[in-house]
Amino acid sequence: MILVLDIGGTFIKFAVMNERAEIFQRGKIPTPLNSRADFFDAIYKIYKSVEVEGVAISIPGVIDSERGLCIVSSALPFNSGVNIAAELEKICGVKVTIENDAKCAALAEAKIGSLADVSSGFVMVFGTMIGGAVIQNHDVYKGKNFLAGEISFSFLNGEMFYQNCSVPSLLREYAQIKNLSNEITGEDFFRAVAEKEKDALACLDKFTRQIAVQIFNIQMLLDVEKIALGGGISMQESFINYVRSNVEKVYKNCAIDFPHVEIVPCKFRNDANLIGALYRFLSR
Repeated sequence: MILVLDIGGTFIKFAVMNERAEIFQRGKIPTPLNSRADFFDAIYKIYKSVEVEGVAISIPGVIDSERGLCIVSSALPFNSGVNIAAELEKICGVKVTIENDAKCAALAEAKIGSLADVSSGFVMVFGTMIGGAVIQNHDVYKGKNFLAGEISFSFLNGEMFYQNCSVPSLLREYAQIKNLSNEITGEDFFRAVAEKEKDALACLDKFTRQIAVQIFNIQMLLDVEKIALGGGISMQESFINYVRSNVEKVYKNCAIDFPHVEIVPCKFRNDANLIGALYRFLSR
């Protein structure tokens, strides 16, 4: 049994899993944000509450998973430059692995998800930021500095990609158009889309047009077999359909008739990071 942790900026989700990715116990606690000591203590308390033979971690940041090092983390800055795996191995006395959260999600898709039938692909995970990962030979390609796939910080129309194409940016624009002071949820927005509300449809079209351009750029650089879209928004069929439609429009505006990349939703939602972290653990 392995303790698998999906660490985010709000919660630490955890699960006790076997090698077949079956979940036997799960839970979550608030992520300690004040200090590294509190952070490690919270993980140790979870570890002591279960009986496991190792710990696998999905975590935001630029991660050297071979060494177990968090190179830099904007979400949890006290972990920047810290060998999280080595520190937790001292505390818990078992093997510990860590991997970037988006790369965990991509690994889950590559092994048993929507990219399991191809050797190359790209995964985009939409949330507060936009996670990205390159799949090559059924595994995650990381690059020299572990930055391969970090599309949040790529530029599109003079701005970083996440500034206009993260989920909060979509909801913020819709709220501004509707002159709403209250915070709009994803459920609110896609309810308006389902009702074919004009402003909601216009926002979704603009949002997905920008994503489509980035998908085309990625495909011209990598020429992968499939591109998988993840995050909670990927559960919305209208989102997937609008992305596909706008990608086709980009291809039509191209001077050359290139082969079209296949766009698919990710198979795993809330458990993707857990499954990917487990596979990273098993590969070490």
